[in-house]
Amino acid sequence: MRGRYGVAAPTCREESGGVGNLREIVVVGYDRTALLDLAGPIEVFQAANHREPRYQVTVASLGGEPFTATAGVRIEASEDLCTLDRPIDTLLVVGGWGYDEAAADPMLTTNLRRLAAKSRRVAGVCTGAVVLAGAGLLEGRRATTHWAFTGELENRGVEVEPDAIFVCDGQVSTSAGVTAGIDLSLAMVEQDHGPAVARRIAQYLVVFLQRSGGQSQFSVHTRTRPVSDGSLRALLDDIHADPTREWTVPVMARKAMMSVRHFARVFSRNVGVSPAVYVERARVEAAADRLASSGDSLDVVARSSGFGSAETLRRAFLRVLGVSPGSYRARFRTTGVA
Repeated sequence: MRGRYGVAAPTCREESGGVGNLREIVVVGYDRTALLDLAGPIEVFQAANHREPRYQVTVASLGGEPFTATAGVRIEASEDLCTLDRPIDTLLVVGGWGYDEAAADPMLTTNLRRLAAKSRRVAGVCTGAVVLAGAGLLEGRRATTHWAFTGELENRGVEVEPDAIFVCDGQVSTSAGVTAGIDLSLAMVEQDHGPAVARRIAQYLVVFLQRSGGQSQFSVHTRTRPVSDGSLRALLDDIHADPTREWTVPVMARKAMMSVRHFARVFSRNVGVSPAVYVERARVEAAADRLASSGDSLDVVARSSGFGSAETLRRAFLRVLGVSPGSYRARFRTTGVA
Protein backbone atom coordinates (compact mmCIF):
# COMPACT_ATOMS: atom_id res chain seq x y z
CA MET A 1 0.00 0.00 0.00
CA ARG A 2 1.34 3.44 -0.90
CA GLY A 3 0.78 6.60 1.10
CA ARG A 4 -0.75 9.75 -0.37
CA TYR A 5 2.66 11.37 -0.79
CA GLY A 6 4.36 8.49 -2.54
CA VAL A 7 5.67 6.76 0.55
CA ALA A 8 4.76 3.35 1.83
CA ALA A 9 1.79 3.45 4.15
CA PRO A 10 2.22 1.92 7.60
CA THR A 11 1.92 -1.81 7.80
CA CYS A 12 -0.43 -2.91 10.58
CA ARG A 13 -0.57 -5.77 12.97
CA GLU A 14 -3.98 -7.36 13.16
CA GLU A 15 -4.49 -6.63 16.86
CA SER A 16 -5.33 -3.10 17.92
CA GLY A 17 -4.82 -1.81 21.45
CA GLY A 18 -7.74 -0.05 23.10
CA VAL A 19 -10.95 -0.50 25.00
CA GLY A 20 -13.62 -2.53 23.20
CA ASN A 21 -13.64 -1.40 19.58
CA LEU A 22 -11.83 1.86 20.39
CA ARG A 23 -8.27 2.32 19.15
CA GLU A 24 -6.17 3.92 21.88
CA ILE A 25 -3.90 6.79 20.86
CA VAL A 26 -1.29 7.48 23.55
CA VAL A 27 0.06 11.01 23.06
CA VAL A 28 3.40 11.53 24.81
CA GLY A 29 4.26 15.02 26.04
CA TYR A 30 7.13 16.62 27.96
CA ASP A 31 8.08 20.10 29.14
CA ARG A 32 8.14 22.76 26.39
CA THR A 33 5.89 20.78 24.07
CA ALA A 34 4.56 22.66 21.04
CA LEU A 35 0.88 23.18 21.80
CA LEU A 36 -0.26 22.71 18.20
CA ASP A 37 1.78 19.50 17.87
CA LEU A 38 -0.31 18.17 20.74
CA ALA A 39 -3.69 19.72 19.97
CA GLY A 40 -3.73 19.15 16.20
CA PRO A 41 -3.61 15.34 16.23
CA ILE A 42 -5.91 15.16 19.27
CA GLU A 43 -8.53 17.24 17.43
CA VAL A 44 -8.34 14.90 14.43
CA PHE A 45 -8.87 11.75 16.50
CA GLN A 46 -11.60 13.34 18.61
CA ALA A 47 -13.39 14.56 15.47
CA ALA A 48 -13.36 10.96 14.24
CA ASN A 49 -15.59 10.12 17.22
CA HIS A 50 -18.34 12.51 16.11
CA ARG A 51 -20.67 9.92 14.54
CA GLU A 52 -19.47 6.83 16.37
CA PRO A 53 -16.76 6.04 18.95
CA ARG A 54 -13.52 5.17 17.17
CA TYR A 55 -10.59 6.42 19.25
CA GLN A 56 -9.63 6.81 22.88
CA VAL A 57 -6.98 9.51 23.35
CA THR A 58 -4.68 9.26 26.37
CA VAL A 59 -2.16 11.99 27.21
CA ALA A 60 0.85 10.50 29.01
CA SER A 61 4.02 11.86 30.57
CA LEU A 62 6.79 10.65 32.85
CA GLY A 63 5.25 10.13 36.27
CA GLY A 64 1.91 11.28 34.94
CA GLU A 65 3.05 14.80 35.84
CA PRO A 66 1.67 17.97 34.25
CA PHE A 67 3.97 19.43 31.59
CA THR A 68 4.35 22.83 29.98
CA ALA A 69 3.49 23.71 26.41
CA THR A 70 3.73 26.86 24.29
CA ALA A 71 3.48 30.11 26.30
CA GLY A 72 3.65 28.14 29.53
CA VAL A 73 0.27 26.49 29.06
CA ARG A 74 -0.02 23.68 31.62
CA ILE A 75 -1.10 20.30 30.26
CA GLU A 76 -2.51 17.69 32.62
CA ALA A 77 -1.42 14.16 31.77
CA SER A 78 -3.97 11.42 32.36
CA GLU A 79 -1.48 8.55 32.66
CA ASP A 80 2.03 7.76 33.83
CA LEU A 81 4.16 6.62 30.91
CA CYS A 82 6.24 4.46 33.24
CA THR A 83 3.34 2.35 34.52
CA LEU A 84 1.39 2.11 31.26
CA ASP A 85 1.69 -1.57 30.39
CA ARG A 86 -1.20 -2.52 28.10
CA PRO A 87 -1.20 -3.01 24.32
CA ILE A 88 -1.99 0.28 22.56
CA ASP A 89 -2.88 1.12 19.01
CA THR A 90 -0.75 4.20 18.34
CA LEU A 91 2.13 5.68 20.32
CA LEU A 92 2.42 9.32 19.21
CA VAL A 93 5.32 11.51 20.38
CA VAL A 94 4.86 15.24 19.87
CA GLY A 95 7.50 17.88 19.18
CA GLY A 96 8.45 21.14 20.83
CA TRP A 97 11.43 23.14 22.04
CA GLY A 98 12.05 20.58 24.77
CA TYR A 99 12.76 17.86 22.21
CA ASP A 100 16.52 17.74 22.78
CA GLU A 101 16.19 17.19 26.53
CA ALA A 102 13.48 14.61 25.88
CA ALA A 103 15.63 12.76 23.34
CA ALA A 104 18.44 12.56 25.91
CA ASP A 105 16.25 11.47 28.84
CA PRO A 106 17.03 7.77 29.48
CA MET A 107 13.81 7.17 31.41
CA LEU A 108 11.69 8.61 28.62
CA THR A 109 13.52 6.85 25.79
CA THR A 110 13.53 3.52 27.64
CA ASN A 111 9.78 3.70 28.14
CA LEU A 112 9.22 4.74 24.53
CA ARG A 113 11.10 1.65 23.35
CA ARG A 114 9.10 -0.52 25.74
CA LEU A 115 5.75 0.89 24.63
CA ALA A 116 6.69 0.84 20.94
CA ALA A 117 6.98 -2.93 21.23
CA LYS A 118 3.38 -3.01 22.50
CA SER A 119 2.05 -0.65 19.81
CA ARG A 120 0.55 -1.35 16.41
CA ARG A 121 2.19 1.81 15.10
CA VAL A 122 4.46 4.58 16.34
CA ALA A 123 4.42 8.21 15.20
CA GLY A 124 6.49 11.34 15.74
CA VAL A 125 5.13 14.82 15.04
CA CYS A 126 7.60 17.57 14.13
CA THR A 127 10.69 17.28 16.37
CA GLY A 128 9.03 14.31 18.01
CA ALA A 129 10.92 12.46 15.27
CA VAL A 130 14.19 13.46 16.96
CA VAL A 131 12.87 12.04 20.23
CA LEU A 132 12.05 8.78 18.42
CA ALA A 133 15.57 8.76 17.01
CA GLY A 134 16.95 9.28 20.52
CA ALA A 135 15.03 6.18 21.56
CA GLY A 136 16.53 4.21 18.68
CA LEU A 137 13.14 3.80 16.99
CA LEU A 138 14.20 5.29 13.63
CA GLU A 139 17.23 3.10 13.12
CA GLY A 140 17.29 1.87 9.52
CA ARG A 141 14.14 3.82 8.64
CA ARG A 142 13.22 6.78 6.48
CA ALA A 143 11.74 9.77 8.28
CA THR A 144 11.03 13.47 8.15
CA THR A 145 10.73 16.32 10.64
CA HIS A 146 10.31 20.10 10.68
CA TRP A 147 12.37 21.57 7.82
CA ALA A 148 14.52 23.54 10.29
CA PHE A 149 15.63 20.33 12.04
CA THR A 150 16.22 17.88 9.17
CA GLY A 151 19.97 18.30 9.56
CA GLU A 152 19.80 17.32 13.21
CA LEU A 153 17.85 14.20 12.33
CA GLU A 154 20.40 13.33 9.64
CA ASN A 155 23.19 13.75 12.20
CA ARG A 156 21.53 10.96 14.19
CA GLY A 157 21.98 8.58 11.26
CA VAL A 158 18.39 8.70 10.00
CA GLU A 159 17.59 8.63 6.28
CA VAL A 160 15.68 11.91 6.02
CA GLU A 161 13.19 12.88 3.33
CA PRO A 162 13.40 16.67 3.82
CA ASP A 163 10.53 17.71 1.54
CA ALA A 164 7.94 15.19 2.75
CA ILE A 165 4.88 16.29 4.72
CA PHE A 166 4.92 12.88 6.34
CA VAL A 167 6.78 9.61 5.86
CA CYS A 168 5.43 6.17 6.73
CA ASP A 169 8.03 3.43 6.93
CA GLY A 170 6.65 0.16 8.22
CA GLN A 171 5.29 0.53 11.74
CA VAL A 172 6.78 4.02 12.21
CA SER A 173 5.49 7.31 10.80
CA THR A 174 6.88 10.83 11.14
CA SER A 175 5.60 14.22 10.05
CA ALA A 176 7.04 17.57 9.11
CA GLY A 177 6.56 20.53 11.40
CA VAL A 178 3.62 21.56 13.54
CA THR A 179 0.43 21.45 11.41
CA ALA A 180 1.84 18.51 9.42
CA GLY A 181 0.86 16.44 12.45
CA ILE A 182 -2.73 17.03 11.34
CA ASP A 183 -1.88 15.65 7.89
CA LEU A 184 -0.32 12.56 9.42
CA SER A 185 -3.26 12.03 11.77
CA LEU A 186 -5.73 12.33 8.90
CA ALA A 187 -3.70 9.73 7.00
CA MET A 188 -3.95 7.39 9.99
CA VAL A 189 -7.71 7.87 10.17
CA GLU A 190 -7.93 7.23 6.43
CA GLN A 191 -5.97 4.02 6.88
CA ASP A 192 -8.16 2.92 9.81
CA HIS A 193 -11.61 3.97 8.60
CA GLY A 194 -11.36 4.93 4.93
CA PRO A 195 -11.13 8.17 2.93
CA ALA A 196 -14.75 9.24 3.48
CA VAL A 197 -14.28 9.52 7.25
CA ALA A 198 -10.94 11.32 6.85
CA ARG A 199 -12.48 13.72 4.32
CA ARG A 200 -15.33 14.62 6.67
CA ILE A 201 -12.85 15.36 9.45
CA ALA A 202 -10.73 17.53 7.15
CA GLN A 203 -13.82 19.48 6.11
CA TYR A 204 -14.88 19.94 9.72
CA LEU A 205 -11.41 21.17 10.73
CA VAL A 206 -11.23 23.40 7.61
CA VAL A 207 -8.00 21.84 6.36
CA PHE A 208 -7.02 20.06 3.17
CA LEU A 209 -7.13 16.27 3.24
CA GLN A 210 -4.10 16.37 0.94
CA ARG A 211 -2.12 19.58 0.63
CA SER A 212 -0.19 20.18 -2.58
CA GLY A 213 3.58 20.41 -2.57
CA GLY A 214 6.02 19.51 0.17
CA GLN A 215 7.50 21.48 3.03
CA SER A 216 10.19 23.02 0.79
CA GLN A 217 7.75 25.81 -0.03
CA PHE A 218 7.92 26.87 3.64
CA SER A 219 11.72 26.84 3.85
CA VAL A 220 12.81 28.50 0.63
CA HIS A 221 15.20 30.88 2.45
CA THR A 222 16.91 28.46 4.82
CA ARG A 223 17.96 25.29 3.06
CA THR A 224 21.65 26.03 2.46
CA ARG A 225 24.23 24.83 4.95
CA PRO A 226 26.57 27.45 6.48
CA VAL A 227 29.66 28.08 4.34
CA SER A 228 32.99 28.88 6.01
CA ASP A 229 35.03 29.55 2.86
CA GLY A 230 35.25 33.35 2.48
CA SER A 231 35.36 33.47 -1.32
CA LEU A 232 32.41 31.10 -1.63
CA ARG A 233 30.42 33.04 0.95
CA ALA A 234 31.01 36.26 -0.99
CA LEU A 235 29.94 34.55 -4.20
CA LEU A 236 26.71 33.30 -2.65
CA ASP A 237 25.96 36.82 -1.43
CA ASP A 238 26.52 38.15 -4.95
CA ILE A 239 24.18 35.54 -6.46
CA HIS A 240 21.40 36.53 -4.08
CA ALA A 241 22.07 40.25 -4.62
CA ASP A 242 21.70 39.91 -8.41
CA PRO A 243 19.99 36.66 -9.45
CA THR A 244 19.36 38.04 -12.96
CA ARG A 245 23.06 37.92 -13.82
CA GLU A 246 24.27 35.12 -16.09
CA TRP A 247 25.71 32.89 -13.40
CA THR A 248 27.49 30.24 -15.43
CA VAL A 249 30.07 27.98 -13.83
CA PRO A 250 33.00 29.79 -15.54
CA VAL A 251 31.68 33.15 -14.31
CA MET A 252 31.31 31.84 -10.76
CA ALA A 253 34.73 30.16 -10.85
CA ARG A 254 36.40 33.44 -11.87
CA LYS A 255 34.53 35.26 -9.12
CA ALA A 256 35.80 32.71 -6.58
CA MET A 257 39.30 32.82 -8.12
CA MET A 258 39.40 29.10 -8.86
CA SER A 259 39.71 26.89 -11.90
CA VAL A 260 36.41 25.62 -13.26
CA ARG A 261 37.08 22.01 -12.27
CA HIS A 262 38.33 22.86 -8.79
CA PHE A 263 35.45 25.30 -8.25
CA ALA A 264 32.80 22.71 -9.10
CA ARG A 265 34.28 20.27 -6.57
CA VAL A 266 34.75 22.86 -3.82
CA PHE A 267 31.30 24.35 -4.33
CA SER A 268 29.46 21.03 -4.17
CA ARG A 269 31.46 19.87 -1.16
CA ASN A 270 30.89 23.08 0.84
CA VAL A 271 27.39 24.10 -0.24
CA GLY A 272 25.88 20.64 -0.62
CA VAL A 273 24.45 21.14 -4.12
CA SER A 274 25.86 21.87 -7.56
CA PRO A 275 26.38 25.50 -8.67
CA ALA A 276 23.50 25.26 -11.17
CA VAL A 277 21.09 23.94 -8.53
CA TYR A 278 22.10 26.70 -6.12
CA VAL A 279 21.55 29.44 -8.70
CA GLU A 280 18.12 28.05 -9.54
CA ARG A 281 17.18 27.98 -5.85
CA ALA A 282 18.39 31.56 -5.38
CA ARG A 283 16.25 32.66 -8.31
CA VAL A 284 13.24 30.77 -6.95
CA GLU A 285 13.80 32.51 -3.61
CA ALA A 286 13.87 35.93 -5.30
CA ALA A 287 10.73 35.08 -7.27
CA ALA A 288 8.98 33.81 -4.14
CA ASP A 289 9.65 37.11 -2.37
CA ARG A 290 8.26 39.04 -5.34
CA LEU A 291 5.19 36.82 -5.61
CA ALA A 292 4.42 37.23 -1.92
CA SER A 293 4.93 40.99 -1.78
CA SER A 294 3.68 42.33 -5.12
CA GLY A 295 0.95 41.99 -7.70
CA ASP A 296 3.40 41.82 -10.60
CA SER A 297 2.57 39.50 -13.47
CA LEU A 298 4.40 36.19 -13.72
CA ASP A 299 6.35 37.49 -16.73
CA VAL A 300 7.61 40.46 -14.71
CA VAL A 301 8.44 38.23 -11.73
CA ALA A 302 10.28 35.81 -14.02
CA ARG A 303 12.44 38.52 -15.61
CA SER A 304 13.20 40.24 -12.30
CA SER A 305 14.41 37.00 -10.71
CA GLY A 306 16.60 35.69 -13.51
CA PHE A 307 14.19 33.40 -15.35
CA GLY A 308 13.67 34.04 -19.01
CA SER A 309 9.94 33.44 -19.10
CA ALA A 310 6.92 32.65 -16.97
CA GLU A 311 7.04 29.04 -18.21
CA THR A 312 10.66 28.65 -17.08
CA LEU A 313 9.64 30.12 -13.72
CA ARG A 314 6.75 27.68 -13.44
CA ARG A 315 8.94 24.66 -14.18
CA ALA A 316 11.53 25.79 -11.63
CA PHE A 317 8.89 26.27 -8.93
CA LEU A 318 7.44 22.84 -9.54
CA ARG A 319 10.93 21.31 -9.46
CA VAL A 320 12.18 23.13 -6.34
CA LEU A 321 9.03 23.75 -4.28
CA GLY A 322 6.52 21.29 -5.70
CA VAL A 323 3.91 24.01 -6.33
CA SER A 324 3.18 26.45 -9.15
CA PRO A 325 3.98 30.18 -8.79
CA GLY A 326 0.26 30.93 -8.73
CA SER A 327 -0.36 28.47 -5.90
CA TYR A 328 2.60 29.85 -3.96
CA ARG A 329 1.29 33.41 -4.30
CA ALA A 330 -2.20 32.37 -3.18
CA ARG A 331 -0.78 30.83 0.00
CA PHE A 332 1.90 33.31 0.99
CA ARG A 333 0.97 36.70 -0.39
CA THR A 334 0.81 39.36 2.32
CA THR A 335 -2.73 40.28 3.32
CA GLY A 336 -2.26 44.03 3.42
CA VAL A 337 -3.96 44.18 6.83
CA ALA A 338 -2.43 47.00 8.86
